[in-house]
Amino acid sequence: MSPPAVPARGPGLATRILLPLRLAWRQLRAERSRLVSAVAGVVFACVLVFMQLGFRAALFESASSVMSAMRGELFLMHPLTTASFRPEPLPRVRAWQTLALPEVRQAVPVYLLQSAWRNPATGTRRTVQLIGFDTESGAMDLPGLSPLIEALKQPDTLAFDRRSRPEFGPVGAMFDRDGPFQVQVGNRDMRMVGLVDIGASFGADGNVVMSELNFRRIINRDPAMTDLVTIRLQPGADILATQARLRALLPQDVAVLTYDELVAHERNYWDNATPIGFIFAFGSLMGLIVGMVIVYQILFSDIANHIREYATLKAIGFSNGYLTRVVLGAATILAVLGFIPGLLASSWLYGLVGEATFLPLRMELERGLTVFGFIFGMCAIAGVLAVRKLRDADPADMF
Repeated sequence: MSPPAVPARGPGLATRILLPLRLAWRQLRAERSRLVSAVAGVVFACVLVFMQLGFRAALFESASSVMSAMRGELFLMHPLTTASFRPEPLPRVRAWQTLALPEVRQAVPVYLLQSAWRNPATGTRRTVQLIGFDTESGAMDLPGLSPLIEALKQPDTLAFDRRSRPEFGPVGAMFDRDGPFQVQVGNRDMRMVGLVDIGASFGADGNVVMSELNFRRIINRDPAMTDLVTIRLQPGADILATQARLRALLPQDVAVLTYDELVAHERNYWDNATPIGFIFAFGSLMGLIVGMVIVYQILFSDIANHIREYATLKAIGFSNGYLTRVVLGAATILAVLGFIPGLLASSWLYGLVGEATFLPLRMELERGLTVFGFIFGMCAIAGVLAVRKLRDADPADMF
């Protein structure tokens, strides 16, 4: 009695993937000029997408830098305020009304307006963001602020943001060399007593921090109004429950926001209320489309130039699925070969552009994975479109 026949096993998963990849690599390597052109197209798309996403992230981070420095669980803002650099004033008394709740430990008014700064070196004027609040309250956590609290209590004193744009003058270098010196903000002479770190943004090229009283000396406005109120709660207090109670307690002329809602409100303005967010998204899309067209043309022409070879493979038994995996394998190789130099070039450009614009541009793992997914998808779509040319590889027509 003959032993039972053993069913034939098909090729394993590794074989089904590695063999088409090896053929795809040899085919790409055979024509170096085409390979270089395709990789250059992928690198171009990769760099463009990296830069667009980097600019967009830097926009959000810089635009919300002041808000991110706020130390509080809840915040009061006028409902019509669209962004921090153009706030609508709200009644200052709302801050004291929040203290009626036992959960509220502290309420601090914050003033946010812009004024003119005179460059101490050239005398030219430039708009600067003024941030005024009780510096002893801990309402804002700014690097470099703690040692300056006592000095900022003095009349006509301020702290300058060392990360402001250089058009404001060599303020940091002058302070490091000579110590405190006189500056002019608006039409008032002030004494610059120290440096803090905030950073320029799309809404403000520079920042100045001062006490609430010194802010009022510069800005002539109704003392009964403020721009923002930071609220700190008692330890263990329920943030959402306190928010609901404050909304029921206060009139409709204020909005009660959590920290996350405050930052999201600021970012939403730049993403939706201005064309900047759309421009960055559109630039990323155009880069992907250009890269996809380049990869498609390379793969399509490669199939067209080797159509007889593909027909021969079909004639000796290779399936359409195998040939499709060869083309998609070539697309995957191009994605990897283009992403690596694109990542390195983008990291270098981040540092270069960040130093020139003072924007927080830095490479992040999440962004790198996102861009690789975009590039891989771009090349995969180009491969799928190019695969249609394989239908022409009919052995009956070729021989």
